[in-house]
Amino acid sequence: MIWWQVLLLLGGGAFAGVINTIAGGGSTLTVPLLVLAGVPGNSANGSNRVGVLAQNATSAASFKRLGVDGLVHAIPVLAPVVAGSLTGSFLISRLTDDVFETVFGLLMVPIIILSVLKPKFDAEGDAWSRPVTYAVFFGIGCYGGAIQAGVGLVLLAALTRAGFDLVTANSIKVLVIFSVTAVALPVFVVQGKVDWLPALTLAVGFSAGGWVGAHLAVRGGERIIRVVMVMAALVLAAKLLGAFG
Repeated sequence: MIWWQVLLLLGGGAFAGVINTIAGGGSTLTVPLLVLAGVPGNSANGSNRVGVLAQNATSAASFKRLGVDGLVHAIPVLAPVVAGSLTGSFLISRLTDDVFETVFGLLMVPIIILSVLKPKFDAEGDAWSRPVTYAVFFGIGCYGGAIQAGVGLVLLAALTRAGFDLVTANSIKVLVIFSVTAVALPVFVVQGKVDWLPALTLAVGFSAGGWVGAHLAVRGGERIIRVVMVMAALVLAAKLLGAFG
């Protein structure tokens, strides 16, 4: 690696870390940056997971230090998400990436709507029942295993509909994505699909962005999270539908 590639991955990773922590979709930036830095496409996908793992670990620790601990809420959804991720990883082999990307680009429209409309829940508990919650998060896991890009946005939309405020939902989201990534990353390592020097360089930037993003989310509250969610969803939808080539 040469100096400009290092700066590219550090800067791009930091920016993506902020976006991933507050909303999601940062990997649509970092995977192309890894390719631009000379990492082959297949290895870029695996190398990116190192940064995602580091960013979510940093974000989770930062949320906890700031008084927002999503662990107790994340535990019930981890099993269905991980199970769904394994299922989605298997199913992706049966359809082309282009088909999935087009479908997801279209799905971003209702996701944006869910991001904008603040759900209201009363004291009687309008949040989803446990079986519905398990089913929804199993589906999210399937999506994450199959496509991955933007799974943070999908998680945030689902968590808000499940009854969590956006700040708490973000703390739960980073724990869930950390767990899913920790399960998936060894597969890429074993297959030799991680280029370690660029991966670790990107991870440094990702971690810095995760720290900044957690502080912005807690201090800015739901307003800043909702704005960033909408912007990230629009950009991701346009990219997957081919607006950016």
